[in-house]
Amino acid sequence: MTANLKIRDAAGWTMFVFGSIALLLGLLGLLRPEILLSLLGFEVLDRAARTAGDYTLVFMTASAMASFNIGVYYMLAALNDLKPFYKWTVPFRCLTFLVFTFVVLTGLAPARFLGVGIWELAGAIATGLALQGHHN
Repeated sequence: MTANLKIRDAAGWTMFVFGSIALLLGLLGLLRPEILLSLLGFEVLDRAARTAGDYTLVFMTASAMASFNIGVYYMLAALNDLKPFYKWTVPFRCLTFLVFTFVVLTGLAPARFLGVGIWELAGAIATGLALQGHHN
């Protein structure tokens, strides 16, 4: 059963690498959400300084769990050569780029947050190009 689990082409590798990074960043965020806040360019407050009703760390934990899960999905898709899934991710990763760019341009997020959007766009382009080179 596990003998069939392998990465078969460049498109699979783009998915596996993206998934691995998403999983690791998700795990980091689950363990220390403040580190992710810092990486993204947000101000990090000491936990004791947070006021009642400040759900920043709860939201970061939820986002980290989503990242962890997405990472697993992408890695499993790559190991099972699920080309339809690869194709579905390309437009949605482009949409993610647009949304993240918008929140930076409107001042809702710091400029460093744009890095996440650029990472998504670069991954979408890499996967899309790799899929173009693959003939069904």
